[in-house]
Amino acid sequence: MGVGMRKAPDLPALDEHGHLLDAADWSPQVAERLAAKDDLELNAEHWELINFVRSYHADYDTAPGMRLLVASVKRRLGPDKASSRYLYRLFPDSPARQLACYAGAPKPVSCI
Repeated sequence: MGVGMRKAPDLPALDEHGHLLDAADWSPQVAERLAAKDDLELNAEHWELINFVRSYHADYDTAPGMRLLVASVKRRLGPDKASSRYLYRLFPDSPARQLACYAGAPKPVSCI
């Protein structure tokens, strides 16, 4: 395993940010284990957004940063889910980064 790569127990290889090195390793079970590392239990609200980011990543080969995430969620899922407050309630550490991680996408470029 190279520099910056790590393997968590029961998880495929991850990069230095905790994202999958190979998107093909993603599964709902992997997403659940990644979330559990962050002390999150995924529910239907989480999964709606995770599936949205998976679809976004499949379409654009990137994960949306926070501003783009909010704008894209507003267009596809409605304004009630397109607020930073809503996203931070579900993904308290960093919505764009956590969503990309759990969706099997790379860390968003505009995400610190």
